[in-house]
Amino acid sequence: GFGLSTNGARSDGSGLSLLTPEDANHDISISPDHKYFVDSFSTAEIPTVSVLRSCENGSKILDLEEADIAPLLATGWKPPEPFKVKASDGKTDIYGLLFRPTNFDPSKKYPVIDNVYTGPHGITTPYSFQQMIAYKHAQSIAELGFIVIYIDGLGTNYRSKAFHDHCYKNLGDGGFPDHIAGIKQLAEKYPYIDIERVGIFGLSAGGYDTVHAICTYPDFYKVAVSASGNYDHRMDKTWWNEQWMDYPVDKHYVEQSCLTSAHKLEGKLLLAHGELDENVNPYNTIRLIDKLIQANKDFELLILPHEHHILEDNPYFVRKRWDFFVKHLLGVEPPQGYRVKPFER
Repeated sequence: GFGLSTNGARSDGSGLSLLTPEDANHDISISPDHKYFVDSFSTAEIPTVSVLRSCENGSKILDLEEADIAPLLATGWKPPEPFKVKASDGKTDIYGLLFRPTNFDPSKKYPVIDNVYTGPHGITTPYSFQQMIAYKHAQSIAELGFIVIYIDGLGTNYRSKAFHDHCYKNLGDGGFPDHIAGIKQLAEKYPYIDIERVGIFGLSAGGYDTVHAICTYPDFYKVAVSASGNYDHRMDKTWWNEQWMDYPVDKHYVEQSCLTSAHKLEGKLLLAHGELDENVNPYNTIRLIDKLIQANKDFELLILPHEHHILEDNPYFVRKRWDFFVKHLLGVEPPQGYRVKPFER
């Protein structure tokens, strides 16, 4: 929760009082006279509740609003499940979110798909209801017959400094030993998860993660869809990469480049990039496919004219990603030529 009372607070950080006690993500707005604040809180399972509180002690003064998700529930939708597993060290707790299809049948076996974005400047797992709903592609992919997960391994943000330091000069790790350990634990807990059919997808830094994962852990990740990836940190924005990879550009840049590991590809890979990407230059993808061709590797490539960096709302990309996972993880030939309606922006 947010909001700390200054009554009795000391400069060493002690004497603080929590004003938002609910175990949830809190978004607050303080009144101009600093006497009151609006507290809007939710979790990935529980929709947003807004209340008026006192800045003095956090006591609730008035219930303001509660989100109505009745139309969503009427579709048969069920909220995703938060989970906690152990990292690859066997002792550190890491957290994630698991999406099931609305027609979920625990007697069946489901492939699992890891949605990744392991940038050390944030976390992947949605922590509020609004953010969870914004990640609409996770539920849409689950509806096709998959278990989709988010999980935050070592090196991601909002934890201890030691936890965060894991990413220093080590973006290539991506927390994947933790992802793999976590997915294996989930498969032990839930027999309907098929640990032999694991896919992965991501965009931007998540695209880098996706290709790095399928090339580095080919025995685990079998199918990958990567979009707008910055596959070599020597070609991407210095203001982002050098925060974590540091300077000078040394051998760790080479070792952690997807260009270096491209020859290890064994699974099925779809690469996508928008031709007008002003964030990650499409040249990143061109360099990667050059290495894949040199290594005589099979892959699929989708270049989207007129598109920029974010491809999640492009209907054609959405269809191709659905089809790729259905074909290669479910072993089903997708219907030909169907059209995905454009998303409302």
